[in-house]
Amino acid sequence: MWKEQKKALSFTTDKGIDYYNKIIDDLLTNGITPIVTIYHFDLPQALEDQGGWLSEAIIEDFDRYARFCFSTFGDRVKQWITINEPNILAVLAYEVGRFAPGIPHLGTGGYRAAHNLIKAHARAWHSYDSLFRKEQKGMVSLSLFLVWLEPGNPNSVPDQEAVKKASAFALDFFAKPIFIDGDYPELVKSQIASMSKKQGYPSSRLPEFTEEEKKMIKGTADFFAVQYYTTRFIKNQENKKGGLGELGFWQDMEVDYFPDPSWKGVEWVYVVPWGIRKLLKYIKDTYNNPVIYITENGFPQRDPPSLDDTQRWEYFRQTFQELFKAIHVDKVNLQVYCAWSLLDNFEWCDGYNLRFGLFHVDFEDPARPRVPYTSAKEYAKVIRSNGLEGPP
Repeated sequence: MWKEQKKALSFTTDKGIDYYNKIIDDLLTNGITPIVTIYHFDLPQALEDQGGWLSEAIIEDFDRYARFCFSTFGDRVKQWITINEPNILAVLAYEVGRFAPGIPHLGTGGYRAAHNLIKAHARAWHSYDSLFRKEQKGMVSLSLFLVWLEPGNPNSVPDQEAVKKASAFALDFFAKPIFIDGDYPELVKSQIASMSKKQGYPSSRLPEFTEEEKKMIKGTADFFAVQYYTTRFIKNQENKKGGLGELGFWQDMEVDYFPDPSWKGVEWVYVVPWGIRKLLKYIKDTYNNPVIYITENGFPQRDPPSLDDTQRWEYFRQTFQELFKAIHVDKVNLQVYCAWSLLDNFEWCDGYNLRFGLFHVDFEDPARPRVPYTSAKEYAKVIRSNGLEGPP
């Protein structure tokens, strides 16, 4: 939707607007409520050339773009995600350079990008709140990629402290400013300041919000959107070396992430259904029992995949059982669940090698024919009955 120009940026492309209008209208005609993500890692090159998410100038550009989307589609779209997984984008794109633009800025890029992403989201939320909410009556949030974290040794005090530290970085870094008080967790600020001092920096590598920015950021989400795929164990791992060679988001945490060797999984997605229940309970207890949307959750197959993905469906079934417990036992205010994904698609660094779709897509055929996996047929039963039909 962002149209690149040599010296300016506009959003008005008739073909693009017509395309999205048709999708939205077709969804509504078929009784499907659209939840629209405004930005999902696809930055126009014209903006990247100006510094991308490392530049504060992008905040105004993003706000203009969001206002365009609200004004163009908000008469029919009532649930908005401003930015998809900003915590992943900041680290993988601007810290280590695995995502575009592919230029690492170890120790500084992730924090600078995160700082601007948070402010851009908040600006867009305020624009909706002041200009569109009264008439359109919609809701706005951002989606966070969250991994549930457990101590490697539950009886180890260092591992317990490591989980608190890792949770502050991985779970609360974005959520606390937006849902609580407009600022980063104190544990994050003190840890990065300590590591920065050890490495010879005159001040912390983590930028600071002004008091005015804190007020602007606080409370800028109408629901808590979470994307859960897996769980990890955590143990303490002191970064004794310090020095410029040890700069980085993960090095600042001074912890080690690892899976249980007994867990089944594909690539980085180890199947841990009980982790989602614990994560939802944590969000409820930490963030004042918000309305929660699960905007992504799923399990991949390697390419070439099996159409009869019975084992994958079992992972979904176990997850739904944990969600039932979260709602009825833990009293979590979970209102939306979205499986990732409807179709097999391009999975960033994994390309087409991981298949998350409920529908198989033949990428070798120019027509891209789609065929339902077994999981699609089983998930259809869940939707029709609004729940599992019983033990398998």
